Parts: sequence; structure tokens; C-alpha cells
Amino acid sequence: MDAAPPPAPPPLSLVGVAKSFGTVAALRDVSLDLRAGEIHALCGENGAGKSTLVKTIAGVHRPDAGRVEVDGRPAVFTRPADAQRAGVAVIYQEPTLFPDLSVAENIFMGRQPLTRGRRIDRAAMHAAAAALFARLGVRIAPDRPARGLSIADQQLVEIAKAMSLDARVLVMDEPTAALSGVEVERLFAVARSLRDGGAAVLFISHRFDEVFALCDRVTVMRDGAHVSTDPVADLTVDAVVRRMVGRDVAALFPKQDAERGGAVLEVAGLSRSGVFSDITFTVHAGEIVALAGLVGAGRSEVVRAVFGVDRYDSGSVRVAGRALRAGRPAAAMAAGVALVPEDRRQQGLVMELSVERNATLTRRWALSRFGLLRRRAEERATREWADRLRLKAGGLGDAVSTLSGGNQQKVVLAKWLATGPRVLIVDEPTRGIDVGTKAEVHRLLSELAAGGMAVVMVSSELPEVLGMADRVLVMHEGRITAELPRSEATEETVMYAATGQGAAA
Repeated sequence: MDAAPPPAPPPLSLVGVAKSFGTVAALRDVSLDLRAGEIHALCGENGAGKSTLVKTIAGVHRPDAGRVEVDGRPAVFTRPADAQRAGVAVIYQEPTLFPDLSVAENIFMGRQPLTRGRRIDRAAMHAAAAALFARLGVRIAPDRPARGLSIADQQLVEIAKAMSLDARVLVMDEPTAALSGVEVERLFAVARSLRDGGAAVLFISHRFDEVFALCDRVTVMRDGAHVSTDPVADLTVDAVVRRMVGRDVAALFPKQDAERGGAVLEVAGLSRSGVFSDITFTVHAGEIVALAGLVGAGRSEVVRAVFGVDRYDSGSVRVAGRALRAGRPAAAMAAGVALVPEDRRQQGLVMELSVERNATLTRRWALSRFGLLRRRAEERATREWADRLRLKAGGLGDAVSTLSGGNQQKVVLAKWLATGPRVLIVDEPTRGIDVGTKAEVHRLLSELAAGGMAVVMVSSELPEVLGMADRVLVMHEGRITAELPRSEATEETVMYAATGQGAAA
């Protein structure tokens, strides 16, 4: 009887890969194989080396040691185009679209179909983009500009771009961070169909319910090194968390009891045509109020209007009893309001500037003398918040773009907390960051509220809403459909109101 043929080598493997940036070892002797017909989860805290690993697979970084193998043979990726030719497509955590180009042009950048006259065949390009969106089950016009797309729609365009490459290896780096439940299920169906078609899928997520629902194997990394690779069936959430952080995370939601003080933020009848209507709520000192709801409910638009980034048609905003002028962020800052935006890369940070320069952007005049910024004062101010927030960075003079997503979020928090705000508005404060950093952010928010700050939190993660909020305001299609005290807020009551079934309390 003939022996069974040996199994085919994985479409892509990393063998003993190491990568350093200056004195920081981002990857240390990491080996990983991505098998055809499998969805492989990659878990680890921010700073564990996941992003560097992804960029190595994508051809952005070349290993200092070790090698990449394609179908069992050594391969050298000197640029992303080399990885794409080898059948590798990457969906990054932060969308990287050209805002002034159309959706279709973004999908087929550098690969546009051409007519016989060697001109771009826009009809064919738009038809191909429409077919990709139909496969995803979403409605996005191929000819609309990328500028103005929501984070969720930007992510869907990135997914369509990767699908257009017919890749054998698909890397999904936090693809669901800004998607609604329906969009997540749609993405999962696409991932499963790709797997069943023989593709190797690497899925990176901090949401353990997604990992256990979708993936076949799980690899855990910590401090740039490989910790373990096991079948999902052999693991529990607690086991994965222990391997990620090297300890038990005793309390992911360390909510402190705080004495509620007087009203600090009062929003009355706030409306903007076609976006939100008759938004009324009050936030007191020492209180965390969460705005919950599905993606597109209008939560981010409301807090942007409160801060003055966006204008509103009617209504009023008062801080400590004094009215704020509409559409004036400077007035909100002067009144003691701070806004940590949802999109930290585009709206919260200047990526090419240093950590300390970003952290002090809101205090430039306070740290200056005779109009000149004092370098030592800038460094001292940054060091204070870096220590308090447990910031992990090679140096405060390093570009903020070199930090992990969780540490970038800490820099945004430092920038605003340094202003000593009365009201802190945080939009998706833990989107795309790991479980250990989530616990640190939650601890900080709880401490700030206990110290008398009024906190408004927008979050799409129900456990975060239920674990941290004293009150939950649920929005649906631009209206508040329920106001729930902590004792009455459950997954069922919040989702009931978020789908438009609840009556305003």
C-alpha cells in the first residue's frame, strides 16, 4: 500500500524572525505558520509585536534575522508589492485611504482596468467595485469620494481592496473594531468563505468572543516573543489572557464608587438636521455617563457638536451653568471640556511629531516663555503623564507613529488630561487596544470620576458600557431612546433600546 503523500507546506511561514528598532526588540525569534483552509488568531497586548509581525508579512519591514517562507521556500519581501505578488493581502487596523479619490479608485489603486487605448476603464472599475460590495452585502457607491466615509465604511473599503487581490493569505488586523454587529457577522461570513476556498487567514483581535467564534488556532505573543500556539478548542478566555499579560487581570472594569456632585455639563434640545434630534442630558461631577447604540446611531456626532467641532441647528450646551458658543472648540476648551476622538490617528495625533510634542499640543502657551517653547518644561510635563499612564515608548522624542495603538491612545489622553478638564469626553476609548491596556484606561477613567470629573464615554462595547457607566443613554437613529441607571442597564435593555424598541425613560 502506497504511503500517504506528505502534507503541502503552508502558504506562508515565519521562521525564527527577529526585528529591532534601535534598542527596542519588536520581534524575538518568532516562528509562525499560516495554513491553507484555516483562520488563525493572533493575540497579545499592544506592544507585544503583532503590528511588526504583520508589517513583516506585508513586506513593509525586512527581518533582521530569520526568514519568511512561501510554500516552504525562502522568500524575500523588499516592499509590499513583493508580498502582494506572493498572494498576501493585509487589512490594517487603521484605514489608509486616499481621501480625494473615489472608493473604486482606492480599491484598484495601481491596478485599474484599462481600455484598448490604455486609458482607465472607469465603467469596468466601478462594476468590479460594486461586485465586491455586493459580495460583502453592503451598499457603498463606487464613485463616491473616500473623504467623509465613517470608520466602518473605510474599513469595508479596505476589506474590498484585499478581496480584489484574490489573495492566498489574508491578514485582518482588528477589522471589526469599528463595525456593528450585523457588519461583523457579514465579515465573518466572508472570512469563512475565504477559508473554505483554501485561503489562509490571520485574524488579529482583542475581542475574545470573536476569536473563539471564528478561529481554528490561536497564537499568543508577549514582549515580542512567541508564547504559545494551540487549537481554539483547547483554550479558555482566562488561559489566553494569562498568556498575553503574564498575570491574571483581576478587574477589567475597576469601577470606583464616587459621590455625585452638581451638574457640570447640560445639553438641552440639541438638534442637527438629518443627524440627531432633541438630544437632552445632564452629566454631574463624579459621574460616568455612557452613550451607547449601534454604529450610525449618531453618538460621535453628538459629542463632536457638544465640543464644537461640528455645528448644530438648535439647542444649547452649558458647562458649570455657562452657555458655550456653538461651533467653537476653543470656547469648549476654555470652559474645561476635553474631547478624545474616535479616530486617534487622523483627529487626535500628529503622527510625524514626537510623543512629547503631541502630549503638549494643548499646553503650548503654558509651557512657553516669551513665545518660545521651553524644551525642558515640555519634557517634564510629558514625563509626568507618561508615568501616570504607564506609557511604553522607546523615548519621548520618538515619533508617535512608532508606538502601539494602545500607547498612542495614552498619548491622546495625556494631551487632554494635562489641561485639567472639568468634563472629559472619550469616544471609543479602548477601540483596538489590548485587554491589559483596557484595564489601565478603565482604571484611569474611574479615578478621574472619583476625583470629581464629569466623564462622557461613547462606546460600542457593551461590557465596557455596563462595567463603567453610572448611567447609560442609548441612541437609535439620532435620538435618545432610553436612559438607564447602572442598576437597570443590562445587555438586553440596552440592545432593546439600541434597535429602536425602547421608550425614553
